Amino acid sequence: MNKINKYFRENKIIPLDSFLDKILYDKDIGYYQNKNPFGKKGDFVTAPNISNLFGEMITIWFVSFWKKLNKPKKINFIEMGPGNGDLCLTFLKTLKNFPEVYNSTNIILYEKSKNLKKIQKNRILSKKVSWFQKLSKIKNGPVVFFGNEFLDALPIKQFKKINGTIFEKYVKIRKKNVNFFFKKSFKKEIRKLKNYRTIKNEGIIEYPEYGFKELEVVCNKIKKLNGGALFIDYGYINEHNIDTLQSVFKHKYNDIGKNIGKADITYLVNFNLYKEYFNMKNLKVDKIISQSEFLQKMGIRERFKILSNKLNDKEKSNLYTRIKRLLHPQMMGQKFKVIFIKNKKCNFNLELK
Repeated sequence: MNKINKYFRENKIIPLDSFLDKILYDKDIGYYQNKNPFGKKGDFVTAPNISNLFGEMITIWFVSFWKKLNKPKKINFIEMGPGNGDLCLTFLKTLKNFPEVYNSTNIILYEKSKNLKKIQKNRILSKKVSWFQKLSKIKNGPVVFFGNEFLDALPIKQFKKINGTIFEKYVKIRKKNVNFFFKKSFKKEIRKLKNYRTIKNEGIIEYPEYGFKELEVVCNKIKKLNGGALFIDYGYINEHNIDTLQSVFKHKYNDIGKNIGKADITYLVNFNLYKEYFNMKNLKVDKIISQSEFLQKMGIRERFKILSNKLNDKEKSNLYTRIKRLLHPQMMGQKFKVIFIKNKKCNFNLELK
């Protein structure tokens, strides 16, 4: 906490999203800048870490989209927040089974963390892969953006609406104590919420201002260069205004005010809010579906059966357990949602089967 206290000495009271941005991404004290959070030795695992079949299904989806885009000779696949590189490695390996698509595809990894970028570069040795810190550098299309657990890693604001009055959450740090509190919101902050249905309801309103700024470039590139974006994340589609902010440390839930800079802080993605945002950006948004439905549409069960024929009982049981984790409603299957956004010219959707 000494570094944290020193950093916030001059700004002891700051909005929640500014606090999250610093403790997650700052080059000196940021969680993602100084730690590999993935795997048994980290704090959590993501779908690409659980099974290669997840990455294979993303590749199948990409190939299908490439065909619907009239098989362009050059196309950019941009992974946003590529983690430890597991998905990219599977994507490269699987894409080689489709030589025409493989030769057409340029892979870009969008990564803010110098630490994670170093891990990725040590693992991903393909010349087809490049790293960008600014999406504005992408000049040619079509573009296909993909993010798994990218949205929930972006800082959010929290507002509370009580009897029609809106308050914003702030953070105060004093010595070893981190205190969260609400104070009456400024009019300019309230105006940002006016375009969204969530403002109509009482309770906690989670507003991803940082996320919308990140996605501004994504939306512009899709409109200008053609293509789309696929995001998969832990979240909900029902309209309910509740506090979903949560922290994880060593695979266990953590008090948000503890292990600052050493624990991940995230939240549930409000997919309807993002759908409203993308619609306002004049993009076409498919029906939001569950991760289970998406992976099964891509053929994950059929792929499991094919692989099972080559495995012994122990290997088959292990693979089954991993696939179950991805698909089961009480695990990741229903808790994770999939949103697909595209240029209005595209007639491709997630209803492949």
